[in-house]
Order: sequence, then C-alpha cells, then structure tokens
Amino acid sequence: MNASATTDKHGLAAGNATPPSADWTIDQGWASYTAAEHATWKTLFERQSRLLPGRACDDFLSGLKDLPLRHDQIPDFERLSDVLHKRTGWRVVAVPGLVPDEVFFDHLAHRRFPAGQFIRRPDQLDYLEEPDVFHDVFGHVPMLMHPVMAEFIQAYGQGGLRAKKEGVLDLLARVYWYTVEFGLVRQPDGLRIYGAGIVSSATESVFALEDASPNRIGFELERVMRTRYRIDDFQETYFVLDNLDQLLALAHTDFDPVYARVTQERALVPGDVLPSDRVLTRGSGRYHAAKRNPENKP
Repeated sequence: MNASATTDKHGLAAGNATPPSADWTIDQGWASYTAAEHATWKTLFERQSRLLPGRACDDFLSGLKDLPLRHDQIPDFERLSDVLHKRTGWRVVAVPGLVPDEVFFDHLAHRRFPAGQFIRRPDQLDYLEEPDVFHDVFGHVPMLMHPVMAEFIQAYGQGGLRAKKEGVLDLLARVYWYTVEFGLVRQPDGLRIYGAGIVSSATESVFALEDASPNRIGFELERVMRTRYRIDDFQETYFVLDNLDQLLALAHTDFDPVYARVTQERALVPGDVLPSDRVLTRGSGRYHAAKRNPENKP
C-alpha cells in the first residue's frame, strides 16, 4: 500500500510541522500507488466525466481533454507537467498534503502547483476535509491550461505573500475561495462551473447549478472580500463571473486600497444578500436552514 494512504491526515493537517524538504515537495512515487488507489481515481474520474458536460465551462472541458489524464489511473505528475508547461509555463509538484501558507504562495508565485500525493479512501468518495490528488489534479490543473487562470493564480501567489505580511490574508483567501475553488461563470449557453471544489465533487456539481437553495450573485471584488465562506458543506452563495477575463483584471488590481476599504466594513455571513447585489438567483436557503434546524427538514 502507498504509505500516504495509511493515515487519515496528511501534511500540516496531520500535525506534522517538519517539512520533508525546504519547499515541502516530495517524490510522487507513482509506481507505489496500489490497484485500489487507481480504482478510486477511476471511480471519481468516470463519475465526474459523466456529470460535467453541460455543467463545467468549456475551458475546463478543453483543458481536461488536452492533458494526459487517463480514466483508469492516477496521473504521473512529470508527464502532466510536460504538457502543462508547454501551454502555460506551469508545473505540478507533489506535496504530502496541506503545506504552510508561505510555501503554498511561493509555489504559486513561481508557477508550480502543489498537489497532494495521496488519494482519498473509497469510503471518502463524496467528502474529504483536505485536498487530495483528485481534487488538486482533476479539479485545478485543467483550468491551468487556460492562460487567464494561469496568470491569475500566479498573481494570487504573489499577492498571498504580501497579504500574509500585512495581516489581511483572510480577505484575499475569500477571493480564492469564491473563484478558483467555488466559482461560476456565464457562457452564452448558461451558467457553468470553473471552480475546482465544485468540478471535483459529484454532489456540488449539481447543487451549485441546479438547486434552488443557494444564492447566485454577480462577482464584485469588495463584496466577495467581505463574505465569509463554508468549509464543511455546500456554499450558501456562489459568485458568478461574466467571463474569465474578469480574473485577468483582478490579477492586475492594486489590492492595498481595497483592503483598506474592506477592513472598515462589517464581514458578511455566507447567505447574506445585499440591496446592491446583482442577483442572478435569490436562493431559498432551504438546504442550510434544514441543516441548522433538523426538525424543519422536509
């Protein structure tokens, strides 16, 4: 068995603050993956491949098609990186799991995407607290084939290093969460998913687009920076880009005056809807209300 599969937590999440190397990278150890681990990848890959056409944005599906990703085995990061680097200058590097913020941002700032080397257990197909190889590679890497996302995530890494020093990382993290992880985008044929946290989840791929419960609100930077998010369940609000080029504009934004304004405003809870919002869908809130009050669940 792959050694990384023998523990429930990985990297910092396991309480291990001792880095395996200066930048926390490790050898992927591709040959050590077991048949059971490849089978888990196959189950996840095939399930999402059935769900995502008509739900994921065209650029995600195009990136997925152009990468050397097979349905029946965990990808080799070196082969993946060869194709990715030729397209956008990015590489995928293996890490044991969650890494310190400064390490994560430094990798992104240098166009290296740190991907968890381990894969979830078969009983964790629908929910995992920490990102594994399926979330990181299937969810994130296809969008890194797009030059706009490639530039935006590099800029996020550079901005993250500054935000950490200035004590405003929580505000910048909200931007990443509501775009790279849980973002929606308009296409001529309707709303589509581009966020990795959604495209790698069977249940949220449907919930984010089709359920009546969540709000879907036009993306506005300061509004997003004020909005807390959920890490333990579906999102109560999804923010929608008019097009991916909005991310390119964000990559060239001077965030310092934005931080100054947002720190003077009250933080918003995930389900808040403001009079100034550009509301595409006003959600019923029914899903999360039932979670908070189980006796009201239909």
